[in-house]
Amino acid sequence: MSGGTSLTQAVGSMFTEYDRCTSLKLKLVDCFLAYILATGIFQFLYQLAVGSFPFNSFLAGFISTVATFILTVSLRIQVNPENKKQFDVTPERAFADYIFAQVILHLVVMNFIG
Repeated sequence: MSGGTSLTQAVGSMFTEYDRCTSLKLKLVDCFLAYILATGIFQFLYQLAVGSFPFNSFLAGFISTVATFILTVSLRIQVNPENKKQFDVTPERAFADYIFAQVILHLVVMNFIG
């Protein structure tokens, strides 16, 4: 039982530290990442349960979800104040790059759907 309690304590201290040290902006980005992850899992499970008859539609939606997740993780890394040494961009510039990449991504996805 001591292994279970130490795991519970470790997870509890991790969430306490996350809540104490993470800014509200990053928490919002993390919530969006959790939503994107849930959407991708739901799309995959739906495809397994129902099928993928319009396969281009499934692929476009799933690739869009995965690419949005990756772009959002990149945004989170660039906006995180602890990474200022690695990235010499302002948060506004990082967000503008993110929006530009999302527009290009969704143009490609809409073209792929047909």
